[in-house]
Amino acid sequence: MPFEKVAILEEINPTKQVSFKGKELALFLVEGKIYCIGNNCTHVGGPLAEGDLNSNIITCPWHSAQFDVTTGKALRLPAQSDIRTYPVKVENNDVYVNID
Repeated sequence: MPFEKVAILEEINPTKQVSFKGKELALFLVEGKIYCIGNNCTHVGGPLAEGDLNSNIITCPWHSAQFDVTTGKALRLPAQSDIRTYPVKVENNDVYVNID
């Protein structure tokens, strides 16, 4: 599946939740680069885009599990599984994600 537009760059400040083709995605702006992960925490599904972003670490608002948004790696319990990451590209002002 090709990259498809999911947002405009200015909308990600520093996070944005996106529903796209049946998937809940979380977009993050970290040091000038956009990253995309699944929005539902692997612990019990908390909305990661609503969590606190500190550098490249997102903390789930429900039970404080943490993930590295650049790699999807689970960093703190209660999450034991990594979160899925998606490739991102930015062209002009548009943010594209490949959800395949």
